[in-house]
Amino acid sequence: MARPLTQRQQNVYDFIVKTMQELGYPPTRAEIARALGFRSPNAAEEHLRALERKGAIRMIAGTSRGIRLPAQEAETDTGSEEPSSQGLPIIGEVAAGSPILAAEHIDRYCPLPPEYFTPRADYLLRVRGLSMKDVGILEGDLLAVHRTDRVRNGQIVVARLEEEVTVKRFERKGHHVTLLAENPEFAPIELDLRQDPLEIEGIGVGVIRGGNGQSLS
Repeated sequence: MARPLTQRQQNVYDFIVKTMQELGYPPTRAEIARALGFRSPNAAEEHLRALERKGAIRMIAGTSRGIRLPAQEAETDTGSEEPSSQGLPIIGEVAAGSPILAAEHIDRYCPLPPEYFTPRADYLLRVRGLSMKDVGILEGDLLAVHRTDRVRNGQIVVARLEEEVTVKRFERKGHHVTLLAENPEFAPIELDLRQDPLEIEGIGVGVIRGGNGQSLS
């Protein structure tokens, strides 16, 4: 880093790194404020701006988790397929049994570099419904997704259940997987991997506000 951090700034930076290592995506301002005892998300925003001025992070406008660590920019998954040069594909409805990045599922492209997210994003998924509203993923948002089938407990995943593709929080104990909504009005999805089909299409790495049309929940 070009300039030394204050102790409070270091605490914020360490929390960002820890969250990204454990969950695969950055924290929101509200999560930073709650974890570090700030009075409001605005206080967290001030520390983030200071970290950006000192070169410790990059902030991406228009995203609730738009925090990037320049020190990790080279640590991208070289095994991932390169998104189109047109930008990140925006995925709408996914037909049963077909690949999520099939051409017929791509509504359009967003001119956003995949490196804006950590890990890098491979596509954007339109959100339908409010099952994840308590973590700030709302109807009409675009969820940035990193393609991987490697997932840890607590991460937000894009999961395929036979004919359905859904966004939920992942928890696994032995052969049993629970896909948790972030809205008390939605019941968890309980699976036994010895008999229930489950494919992980990727993990959520960021959210972009806005978007139109039908999508996945």
